[in-house]
Amino acid sequence: MIKKYIKRKHCIKNVVSFIDKDVIKVIVGQRRVGKSYLLYQIMDSIRERGVKTENIIYINKELHDFDDIKTHKDLLEYVKQKMKNKKKYYVFVDEIQEIGKFEKALESMQAEGRCDIYCTGSNADLLSGELATYLSGRYVEIKVHGLSYPEFLYFHKLDNNKDALLKYIRYGGLPFLVNLSFKDDIIFEYLRNIYSTILFKDIVKRHSIRNVAFLERLVEFLADNTGSLVSAKSISDFLKSQKIKLSPSVVLNYLSFLSSAFFVFKVQRSDISGRKIFEIGEKYYFEDLGLRHSIIGYSQVDINKILENLVFLHLKISGYKVTVGKLQDREIDFVCDKGGERLYVQAAYLIENQKAVDREFGNLLKIHDNYPKFVVSMDEMAGGKYKGIEQVNIKDFLSKLL
Repeated sequence: MIKKYIKRKHCIKNVVSFIDKDVIKVIVGQRRVGKSYLLYQIMDSIRERGVKTENIIYINKELHDFDDIKTHKDLLEYVKQKMKNKKKYYVFVDEIQEIGKFEKALESMQAEGRCDIYCTGSNADLLSGELATYLSGRYVEIKVHGLSYPEFLYFHKLDNNKDALLKYIRYGGLPFLVNLSFKDDIIFEYLRNIYSTILFKDIVKRHSIRNVAFLERLVEFLADNTGSLVSAKSISDFLKSQKIKLSPSVVLNYLSFLSSAFFVFKVQRSDISGRKIFEIGEKYYFEDLGLRHSIIGYSQVDINKILENLVFLHLKISGYKVTVGKLQDREIDFVCDKGGERLYVQAAYLIENQKAVDREFGNLLKIHDNYPKFVVSMDEMAGGKYKGIEQVNIKDFLSKLL
């Protein structure tokens, strides 16, 4: 299948080194973040290596053309029928979790040794669980997110200015927005439809959820409390406010379902001095801010939590493992680890007075190591250092991968 698309260089870079390697490439992420178009880009990269189109097998479980492929046996039979010569084949399966016992088919194809396999999925638990059981050590997971800020500028042909940043903050980074006008009624209607698809197809249907009304209230709760610690008490208080009789354990299950669909990220707290992970109390951030705003609306009142979510997403896109730092009675917004290196980040709307300086910079100054430390804000004149800590304007911070 040949499709027109805008290239995502950062995403393809994470995949090309695995082409023709004897591992299954599993591309995961929320629906509509661009996994399908990344497959098209990979196919074109393979064609550029001299592989003929007839040796590329493509299956997309979101298309009616492939409705008959329901089980691993159907998948194996389909692939077998397409293999007409003795050369190597490249198999692409989009939304593979829609195929029953798909892991058995992948195991069989890999064992035969004639296929280089690529698949996408929108459910973390199903993919990691089944693949870990059947294909431990024989697959690599590649995460795809919505557009980074530089990609957003490139896709929409925008200059890097305040107006472009505000569009990114308001509408998010789903790639399909490039086909829509920057108008609230148009974009948020599209985003509400995507939200409904994720909610009902990837969560309600997959996990047989009966209390859909509460699930929707829970999403609203997370949207309203983006970046706030979620604890048993906050859940209990929320249940009481909704006059709902559900155990906190059920609510925690619902939260895990939202995370497994890549709709929100659960971020745990870590003790900076001892690197201990706390099991109680975590924060939740959205994969796409536009989706968040389509649920509860965009409000300038929420700008602090919105910017915190934005900084978190950029750190994830940059490949960091992110936790919320705890240092005695102080909190560090983000402790970020990658490749044995670490950095600390505080996110704030504006550093307007000494109290804000003491809060944002003071927390970081309590950390006695030599890893880089940043305070990211929307201050126009942000730049330079304060006692060794770098203050960065949000636009500049988002403009490059770390």
